[in-house]
Order: sequence, then structure tokens, then C-alpha cells
Amino acid sequence: MTQSVVVQVGQCGNQVGCRFWDLALREHSHVNKKGIYDEALSSFFRNVDSRRSVGGSCDITGGRIQSLKARAVLVDMEEGVVNEILQGPLRELFDSTQLITDVSGSGNNWLATVPACLAGAVGHWTYGSAYREQIVDQLRRAAEHCDCLQCFFLIHSMGGGTGSGLGTCVLKLLEEEFPEVCRIVTSVYPSAEDDVVTSPYNSVLAMRELTEHADCVLPVENQSLVDIVNKIKHMSHSGKPGSVIKKDSAIISGQGGVSGAEKPFDAMNNIVANLLLNITSSARFEGSLNMDLNEIAMNLVPFPRLHYLVPSLTPLYTLADVNIPTRRLDQMFTDAFSKDHQLIRADPKHSLYLACALMVRGNVQVSDLRRNIERLKPMLPFVSWNQEGWKTGLCSVPPVGHSHSLLALANNTCVKSTFMELRDRFTKLYRKKAHMHHYLHVDGMEQGCFTEAISSLSSLIEEYSQLDATKDRPMPDAARLNIAT
Repeated sequence: MTQSVVVQVGQCGNQVGCRFWDLALREHSHVNKKGIYDEALSSFFRNVDSRRSVGGSCDITGGRIQSLKARAVLVDMEEGVVNEILQGPLRELFDSTQLITDVSGSGNNWLATVPACLAGAVGHWTYGSAYREQIVDQLRRAAEHCDCLQCFFLIHSMGGGTGSGLGTCVLKLLEEEFPEVCRIVTSVYPSAEDDVVTSPYNSVLAMRELTEHADCVLPVENQSLVDIVNKIKHMSHSGKPGSVIKKDSAIISGQGGVSGAEKPFDAMNNIVANLLLNITSSARFEGSLNMDLNEIAMNLVPFPRLHYLVPSLTPLYTLADVNIPTRRLDQMFTDAFSKDHQLIRADPKHSLYLACALMVRGNVQVSDLRRNIERLKPMLPFVSWNQEGWKTGLCSVPPVGHSHSLLALANNTCVKSTFMELRDRFTKLYRKKAHMHHYLHVDGMEQGCFTEAISSLSSLIEEYSQLDATKDRPMPDAARLNIAT
């Protein structure tokens, strides 16, 4: 059995990450009634006998569960969220050796956090350089606890300073220290109304690092999450039978992983956590057609830079305390390709598919998968050279409270619209050189770093555009072989 490590960076990364751990524990407790530490648990949790070892580092490989520890590293330059976690219901899941914090914070400045991510912009007072050894030590320690380390999951936001700057620094360190281990990044993109005025700068600077150093990126837009949460709330107030959401339901409650009253982003964090819950299901549970995490990049990324996979979830509310009638299986497949279920604001049906993965959970047969793929094929434009570019996985354990669920990961040119909007917002600031002095005061940071970052993003957009231009071209006949006689 393989293991994976989750790296949570910044406020958003830690809140989403801890929500994932809470939901994962719910799933395992629902399946594992005997309290045995099995291979399913070992994929993301350690079993520790804290009585026999200081710091809880004595792992137990079998038998009953003693004390579970998440295979995670928590990084945040502000202590608020981490302190909430340590005082909340998940406090026993982490120990001090997994935490990296600083009191002063990064001030929403990408470079103030991590000049190490740009050549020639290493400042001795910055967090990227100051905490480099500590971060590497924590990552190595987490890796050493794994028998067969398969994947690092990095969770961060793109708009603020810590998530975008230090998050991409950690990504680069992962590539340097563990080049053979898959790196899957969940990146939360800011909306146009983001309260961090420099978020376009932070996002574009981070985009260059994601494009260069990640194996796969799962982009999630804040505005899409807001739209989904509003739909859920509308259903809860509609008064229709079968469409009631309990007041303290897990989809809208912030009680998982942190303490205190519900916060504005809790419902949005839950949706992203459910994305992670589904993508890791095959690694955590058995199934008739399990998908290895390494296979995601291997099958869905035909070109190394074009590794942005558009996620869609159905049902969007995958918890038992949301009382919404279960969708029919065939309707669930249709929903997965609807723009209403995408976690970015895009419509993939009007763009070009390079490849697509369907990760199904529950009592679903391979024949159901094949039937629905054949039914949907005529409506989904694939590139001419990869008409059969489907990857499928079947996990036998459904989400708690549901008979089945589906996560679709589409390598689709529709992601280009998100990047173009980000480039436009960057250009509005950059044309006036607004707020640039906050970045340029860093020793070694030059205006050229901005031009290189926006050039990288424009090049990425152009690569998607070139593929889009082939959409309506007929597929050429295969060349005949000439046999010498």
C-alpha cells in the first residue's frame, strides 16, 4: 500500500486541509467499525503509540488504533489558524513537529514571503530562505514515516502572500528533494472582488511556479465556490420537500477541524475538501477499478505545461446531513459535464478536451461507466489525436450518506478563460505600476520578474489557444505504411 503526504500552506490551505482530515476520519470510521489500523488508514494516517515515545514518533504497523496522526505538514506565517486547529476537535491529529509558523505574517506580499522562488531575489530576512531548512526537515520527516511515498498534495491559495509565495516555494522544494514523487496542487484562485488589492500580482507570480514545478494543478475559483454555496442556501430556504439542509450540517458548518462559530469561508472550504476526499478515495479504499494517483498525470497530461485539470463534483453535497434526493446514476454523469458543477467558471463543452478522468465511488459497475461514456462522447469535443482519452476509476466505498458520487477531472482548454481574466486584472495594475514598490524593495527583485511571469502566463494561454484552433478541423486519415519489397 502506498502513502501520501498533505502539505497545507497559509490560512486557506490549512482550513481546507483540516476540513479534509475531518471528513476523511468520518469516512474511515463509517467503514472501519472494529478500530483496526488497516492499509486504508495507513495511506494518509500514522498509528502512533505516544506512551512509548516522546513526541509520538513510535509508529505501530498493525493491530488496534492507538493514536492517529495525519501524514501532513502545516505551514503558516500567521499563528491564528494553526492555533485554532491545535485547540479544536482535531488537535490530537497533529503534533508540534508537523507545524511551521511565524508571528509576523507575510503582509499579502508574494515576494516578502518567498524570494527564493525567483532567481536572484533571495533575501536573508524572508521566510522562504529563513525557513527553508525547517521546511525541508519537516518534509523529510513526513516522508521517512512512509513505506512507499507516492504523492504530495499541496493546498494553498493564490491571492494572499503566504499561500501564493511560500506555497510555491514549498512546491519547488518538493521537486528538488523528491523529484520522483508526484506533486498534485490544489490552488484556490481569487475572485475579481478580492479584498487583497495585490492578488493579481501574487497570482501571476505564483502561476509561473505552478506551471514549471507541479505535475498536476486543480484550479478552484472563489467565485465558483460562492455560486455553489448560494445555490445550496437557496435550496435550504426553498421549503421544497427533500431539499432541506440542516442548520448545523457539515456542508455549512465550520466545526470540522477548527473551533468557534461558523465563518464566511467554511462552506466554500468544505467543497474543496470534498474534492480532495474524492480524488484520494482510490488510494484510501479498495475498488474494482482503482486509479493510482500517479496515473492521473500519466494519462491526463499530454504536454508538461498543460497540466491544469478542471474539477467537477456531483453531487456537490456529499454528506449525510444534506437531505437532497440522490441523483440517478446517468444524471450524475450528465451533471459532471455541466458548467454548474465545475469548480471554475467555464463551460468545457464549448472547448476542447485533451483528456478526461472519471473517478466514481459506490456501487457502480464498469458497464455503467462504459455506457455513459458512449452516451456523452458525441457531445464532448476531444482532440483528434486522443479521441479515446478517458481514464476511469471505481472505488467501492461511497461518500457517507450517498449511494454513489463522481469526480471528473478534465484537461480542457476552457481553463484558458480563467487565465485570461487573471492576466487582464494583472495588466490593469501593472500598466500603472501600482503597488509595485511593495515588491521591488526586496533585494534582487526587479521589474523583469513581473515581465517574465506575465510572459509565462501569456505563453500558456497561447498554447491552449493553438489547441482550440484545431477544434473543428477534420481528423486526417492515418498515413499508409510503405512496405519495401
